[in-house]
Amino acid sequence: MARTSLKPVEIPEGISLENKDKNLVFSGKLGEMSLQVHEDVDIKQEDNSISFAPNKETKESIAITGTMRALATNMIQGVEVGFEKKLEINGVGYRATLEGNAINLSLGFSHPIKHDLPEGVTAELPSNTEIILKSMDKQLVGQVAAEIRDYRPPEPYKGKGVKYSDERIIRKESKKA
Repeated sequence: MARTSLKPVEIPEGISLENKDKNLVFSGKLGEMSLQVHEDVDIKQEDNSISFAPNKETKESIAITGTMRALATNMIQGVEVGFEKKLEINGVGYRATLEGNAINLSLGFSHPIKHDLPEGVTAELPSNTEIILKSMDKQLVGQVAAEIRDYRPPEPYKGKGVKYSDERIIRKESKKA
């Protein structure tokens, strides 16, 4: 069984880490994020790395150690470069506009949809059919992208709807007479 959770996480230059009683605080050029470490996980901080180890030999303790390592890695990447999700809108008359901290979507309904962005997520619209969401929190930017996609998921016959830019829509053939 692979023990990736036991490998130390390298902390790059420009990222500072504070350990306050199992509460890790990562600070970088994009901001500051904190992680409350589970009580089954021990932390060992060195000069430019941090390692996680289970303090019990149970499956749950080993699993949560891997989870804590992955969350710490994501936070380091988040405060250093951030995360982004790209969405594409396909369909005649389907478009998006940005108004302050909200995205207005016209997706073929009788009314426009206004989606308010949470604090920490920014949006860019290079064209009226492309949305780029950016944040330093990987989970938050993924959740916002999923919520926007949920308004009108792509349908398999014409491909109309909101999809991730790297998503592949499997198309179906329509009925034959």
